[in-house]
Amino acid sequence: MLNRVSLRQMEYFVATAKCGSIAAASAQIHISSPSISAAIAHIESELNVQLFVRHPSKGLGLTAIGTLVLSQCEDVLERSSRLYEIASDTADVIQGPLRVGSFQSLTAMIAPEVIFGFARAFDKVALQMVEGDQEVLMNKLHALEIDLAITYDLNMGDDIEFEALATLPPYVLVSELHPLAQQSAVTLEELAPEPYVLLDLPMSRDYFTSLFTQARVTPNIVARSRSEEVVRSMVANGIGYALFNVRPKSNQSLDGKRMVRVRLAGNNRPMLLGLATYKPMKQSRLVRVFMERCRAYISDQYIPGMSAASFFDPHISAS
Repeated sequence: MLNRVSLRQMEYFVATAKCGSIAAASAQIHISSPSISAAIAHIESELNVQLFVRHPSKGLGLTAIGTLVLSQCEDVLERSSRLYEIASDTADVIQGPLRVGSFQSLTAMIAPEVIFGFARAFDKVALQMVEGDQEVLMNKLHALEIDLAITYDLNMGDDIEFEALATLPPYVLVSELHPLAQQSAVTLEELAPEPYVLLDLPMSRDYFTSLFTQARVTPNIVARSRSEEVVRSMVANGIGYALFNVRPKSNQSLDGKRMVRVRLAGNNRPMLLGLATYKPMKQSRLVRVFMERCRAYISDQYIPGMSAASFFDPHISAS
């Protein structure tokens, strides 16, 4: 009976096997390299096997027996993690690890109230929030590195379950001095020749450009950024307009300049905001309870940190 190898040592071994080096594993799990080396050496000594072989310039590679041990360690760790779920399913206490992915442009608005508010309500929950674009979040769902993601309905495979909670139509953001700021609505045909600042995130960029393709016009992209706040600052400084779906309540950029939200006319595909889960992964009671909180806090009537979809900024003449 194996009783002299701890779960912690198994975790260090699995992290090293997945990262391909002790240094990379150390950076990922925030444990010193000597501690990881000692854990691996202990397992090798207890089992009397060699787990890794060192390849020059390529890092560590698993031996044949190392691959078998890895599979067994992953199984043991997976079973041990279910102890929290078993306890939660048989008691009133909501506890255990919860890993929530959040689309990066949404995080500033929804994380405090929805995600961290849940952790405050249930102090036995060990919350880990992971921010990223759609590509990052989908990869982490597939790798079982997060339990669910609060995100958009962008390019999801058949193995992803998506539950829509709110509809976010696209709108136009311009500086208060932009000529379009005086209009109550604007079409994509009117926007096409104007300088455009693109929110350049994987999958998001395809969504925005598809709006122009559907209208059979080509946008005049003059600048782009992966950061929503950088795009907003460029818009506020008159570099161009931008298209967004997320609706921050503030109409100022980080440098204090004012922007105006204008309705985008036409029948444009909205983004759906909701919950994404990996179908093959069974949802724990903790995850199900968190999803109920999301359903209560995110809807077409209310989204934390966002203005209503029907609200557009007063024009300059009304300020």
